[in-house]
Amino acid sequence: MSTRIRPPAVAGLFYPGDAAELRDAVSEYLSQAPTVAGPVPKALIVPHAGYIYSGPIAGAAYSQVVHRRKQIRRIVLIGPSHRVYLRGMAVPSAEGFQSPLGMVPVDRELKARVLEHEQVVESDAPHANEHSLEVQLPFLQAVFDDFTLLPVALGSASPPAVAAVLADVWGDEETLVLVSSDLSHYLPYDEARAVDDETITAILRNDATLTGEQACGCIGINGLTFLARQRSARIEEIARCNSGDTAGDRKRVVGYGAFALHESAR
Repeated sequence: MSTRIRPPAVAGLFYPGDAAELRDAVSEYLSQAPTVAGPVPKALIVPHAGYIYSGPIAGAAYSQVVHRRKQIRRIVLIGPSHRVYLRGMAVPSAEGFQSPLGMVPVDRELKARVLEHEQVVESDAPHANEHSLEVQLPFLQAVFDDFTLLPVALGSASPPAVAAVLADVWGDEETLVLVSSDLSHYLPYDEARAVDDETITAILRNDATLTGEQACGCIGINGLTFLARQRSARIEEIARCNSGDTAGDRKRVVGYGAFALHESAR
C-alpha cells in the first residue's frame, strides 16, 4: 500500500517553494532572535501568515526551543480551518505532511488517541489547502532533527473540548504543543496595536474567551489557556508586531504574537 502524503498547498505563496531558498529564509528568521538557554516551553503560540509578514515573530517563537532539538520528538500542532467549515476538530488520513524540506510522518499513536474524543473526526478536507498548519513545517524541520507530527484542524469547539484533547496528548518533555494563530485582521495600524494589546493581556492572564476578531486561531488559544489555568501554567509573551512593521502598508494590517507556556514545578 502506498503511503498517503499531504502535499504542500502554499509553497511559493506563503513561503519560498525552493528548498535552498526556504532553508536560508528560515535560518535567517531564527538567527534574528536570541537563542534561549532557559527552561524549554511546553507549548508555543505562533503566527501563520506569509513569512515576509510574520516570519520574524515565528523565528522568535522557535528560537525558544532550538536548544532542545534532539530531545523533542513529538509535535502536536493545532490551528484554525480557514477554508472548510468544520464542527469540532479534524485529523487527516494522510500518513505524512510534505514540505519542500521533506516529509514529516503523522504520529499514529497520538492520532488514534485523539480520535477517541467525540468531537474529533478523520477528514482530509480541512487539511488539504490549510496554511495555518503547513507554514509551521519548515520551521519545525529546520529546528528539530527527527520528529512526528499530530496535525489538528480546528472548527467550532469549546475551550474545554480543545483542552481535553490537548491534555490527552500533552506528553512529557519529548512533546511540544503548538497553537497556530494570528491576531487582529485588517485594522488601521494604531487601532490594530491597541486591539492586539488587549488581546495579549487576555492571553497572559489565561483568559479563554477570545473571539475571532481578536485572533483567527482563537479556538486553539482558548483551549490552551483553559488548560493552562487547569494546570497552573503561565503564558509569557515572546514578541509581537504587525504587517505594518514588516512588509505591508499601515492602512489594513494583521497582528502577530508569539507566546510561550511554562508549567509550574510540581
